[in-house]
Amino acid sequence: MTDVINTFEELELRPELTRALTNMGFTQPTPIQQRAIWPLLEGRDVIAKAPTGTGKTCSFGIPLLECFRPDCNDIQGIVICPTRELCIQIADDLRSLGAYMPQVRIVALYGGQPINKQIAALQKHPHIVVATPGRLIDHMNRGNVWLGNVYTAVLDEADEMLKMGFIKDVRKILNATPQDTQVALFSATISREVMNVAWEYQRDAVEITVEAQGDQRPDIAQYALPAVGGDRLDALHTLLGTVDLHRVMVFANRKVTVQWLCNQLKRRGCSVDCLHGDIPQSQRNRVMEGFRKGKFEVLVCTDVAARGIDVDDVEAVFNYDIPDENEYYLHRIGRTGRAKRHGMAITFVSPDDGFRMRDIKKYTHSDIIDITLDETGKPVCADGTSFA
Repeated sequence: MTDVINTFEELELRPELTRALTNMGFTQPTPIQQRAIWPLLEGRDVIAKAPTGTGKTCSFGIPLLECFRPDCNDIQGIVICPTRELCIQIADDLRSLGAYMPQVRIVALYGGQPINKQIAALQKHPHIVVATPGRLIDHMNRGNVWLGNVYTAVLDEADEMLKMGFIKDVRKILNATPQDTQVALFSATISREVMNVAWEYQRDAVEITVEAQGDQRPDIAQYALPAVGGDRLDALHTLLGTVDLHRVMVFANRKVTVQWLCNQLKRRGCSVDCLHGDIPQSQRNRVMEGFRKGKFEVLVCTDVAARGIDVDDVEAVFNYDIPDENEYYLHRIGRTGRAKRHGMAITFVSPDDGFRMRDIKKYTHSDIIDITLDETGKPVCADGTSFA
């Protein structure tokens, strides 16, 4: 077999895993899955760069479950990720993949959840642990977790995790695993920090790069609308009323802005809720579940809080604030245009934002069309093309 697969059938997976893939609606592997699954099944280390929303969880989830050893009650695989939301999402996805493998026990460890509940789950000897670095270190320090028999360690969103300052925790976790542990790094960008971890912990790693292009490039129409201060709120409310949208994400840079914007939209009659770091985890879980189930139409959030939200039918993304870093722009707009659906991204810009927008255009190789609102509040493209 070559390193690249074209169908899941080529892998000759466990029948239970094949059945789960079928029930989840996975018929053809995505480009990252085509290139990452087989090296991981072979036990190779992998460093993979791929855009958000390209199927990375299945790329490492399938090998984790396929290589599961029922005769071992130790932790066999760990997945480390930067945020609680992503931790919960990955654990849910792995449980879906293992739906017909009841002998596999999967636990999510993250801050904001009562630690006694997690201790009870760990006492049942899970085989796969998905965790944020800080909470996993906490359990290791308490003697609740032993990583001495881990065969695979996955770092998901590695660039973001290291950028958030988790490098010491990541090193401590990897140092607690056997020297021959398979290490897989998945990242939207390959930063110097990611490469440092790769050089230190990987051996002859398979390097994979998947670019968003051709049929795999998301179908996202990108727009820039001049608006500053309170005019952004008016423009956002107007667009929500004039454009037929029912599943929308709005990004702001600061927690206080997110909360204020959510409150203002509620006062104007919008179906809205919000996510930011000051909201208790139990409430954040309810908000995320409500958005997935369509209980409200507009989710206002910060970048970190939005990590792990995996909803295929987000129709539009609004950048209430221009993100501080180019990577965040890609992460934001990548929430729409998924599963080959058409998506839309609208960024509010001030007269001082010209340089930032030129930088974003250059970085993303995107056409971002200037728009204005006519007297009825409907968007009009400056280049004469039709909107969306």
